[in-house]
Amino acid sequence: MPKKATRTKRERDPAATRQRLIDATVRLMVQQGFSGTSVDQICRDAGMTKGGFFHHFENKEALGLAAVEWWGRMGTALYAEAWQDTSLDPLKQLHRMFDIMAGFKRRSDEAVVCMVGMMSQEMSATNSAFQAACARELNLWTENVARMLTAAKKQHQPKTKFDPMQVAWFLNSLWQGSMLIGKTCRSQELIRHNLKLARNYVDGLFQAN
Repeated sequence: MPKKATRTKRERDPAATRQRLIDATVRLMVQQGFSGTSVDQICRDAGMTKGGFFHHFENKEALGLAAVEWWGRMGTALYAEAWQDTSLDPLKQLHRMFDIMAGFKRRSDEAVVCMVGMMSQEMSATNSAFQAACARELNLWTENVARMLTAAKKQHQPKTKFDPMQVAWFLNSLWQGSMLIGKTCRSQELIRHNLKLARNYVDGLFQAN
């Protein structure tokens, strides 16, 4: 009887039901992509019927876009730990962000992946809605890094002239590319090594204290 009551309460919580669908979509699409994931698989993983699916989302594309948006919010919340202490030296904030990225690991036998990066590769050339959604998330990451680099320039003497936004895009490209290559080559160490090089590169932009 308690089990039935719990199920009924969950069915009456549209926000929780919607999130179950998003969670299932993220789990499946980071493993097999958008095209390789069917509505039937999502429903099965979420423990829902197709009727329940279409009550919350018009189609798989709408759910995929919601999943990209959720991933972006989740990732930004994790990265925000790097800059939430406003008293911290902005260069130290960047160091902390590299540490956060180097610590990403789902399971020992699984690659570090980014749903935004995966959907960018698979969908941007053929779907303008996905292109815009992924671009928005990539821009947000870049803007946050550029903001810390700009603050670092004000506090530390630059060793060379550089545009914080250009450097931030370089670091974003390195991060996304490292996850792609790390996944393909099945090497988590490669990702951590690249992030160490990226950190050294950023430090090299400034005069040593």
